[in-house]
Amino acid sequence: MNTTNSLPVSSVPSGGENIRATIGQLSRRPEAGSLLGLIAVFVFFAMIGGSVFLSSAGYASWLNIAAEIGLVALPVGLLMIAGEMDLSIGAIIPAASLTVAIISGHYGLPESVGISAGLGVGLLVGFFNGFIVNRTGVPSLIVTIGSMFGVMGLTLGFTVLIAGSTGVSLVPSPTAKAVLGEFIGGMFQVTIFWWVLFVAGFFYLLHISPVGNWIFALGGDKVSARNAGIPTERLTVGLYMLSGFSAAFVGVSQVFVYQSAQVLAGQSFIFNSIMCVVIGGVLLTGGAGSVVGIVFGTLTFAIVNQGVYFTGIDPNLGSVIIGALLLLAVMMNDRFRLMAMSYAAKKKR
Repeated sequence: MNTTNSLPVSSVPSGGENIRATIGQLSRRPEAGSLLGLIAVFVFFAMIGGSVFLSSAGYASWLNIAAEIGLVALPVGLLMIAGEMDLSIGAIIPAASLTVAIISGHYGLPESVGISAGLGVGLLVGFFNGFIVNRTGVPSLIVTIGSMFGVMGLTLGFTVLIAGSTGVSLVPSPTAKAVLGEFIGGMFQVTIFWWVLFVAGFFYLLHISPVGNWIFALGGDKVSARNAGIPTERLTVGLYMLSGFSAAFVGVSQVFVYQSAQVLAGQSFIFNSIMCVVIGGVLLTGGAGSVVGIVFGTLTFAIVNQGVYFTGIDPNLGSVIIGALLLLAVMMNDRFRLMAMSYAAKKKR
């Protein structure tokens, strides 16, 4: 006699229901909107730009931009998820570049010394930002604006004092050029591979390690996070130092790519990185976001930034398109967040 219990047919989900459920879950992910935006932008420029946009040179043009901005956007995204902001990156990049160029180019010291000093500048500024934010309670936006102008002034003053100009050149060694400034195939910067490594590291930090939960908790409610035993002050300092280090790394790599450093080289990174993060689905209020979304947002920004040059569109309209994307991204982020909250509320019933 067969005693096997059989479930009612209606309780077994069909294949169609499984697919719909999977699509529904994916649509509620924080990076869902940024993925749709990336696909739409790529298809648009692929259709308008044609074979030139889809050529190796076309891919290199926006991947090189994405790699440089992406290295900065990753830590900026983590800070925004934690409810903080960092505008000092725009001053750290040229400060690190000029530190390397002055030490190893102007004075002729070993490149390892220059690179260490350049990265050290970023760590020092990051530590300062985190320390001041913790000790004073002043909003991070104000603190990092202050440190940005302070670092810019010091960089300009010391560069003119030492080198007699606002720019310093550097002829890199073959080894340093290969590691930090090489163009693979004559088109693709080696910075792209560094970006991939950084993405893997940040993904582990935010989505796999326990620190990731601390970052989300810090952005959700700092007081509750502190009461739960999370070392909020150390975490804040650590995130700012990570941001400073990443910005300094970009500055160091730029010296070996372009073989020179300029005082005003990093200004565009300030708002470009923030736009990449917001387009990638990170909430301006903190507490939500993902590394994958930041990568999608960075690629979307880079494609629009460079894609206009492969079309008959006026290049000046590129900024208009990016601005429209930013507004659309904010609205889509709010929409997907409401969908996720609505879904969570239904599951509790």
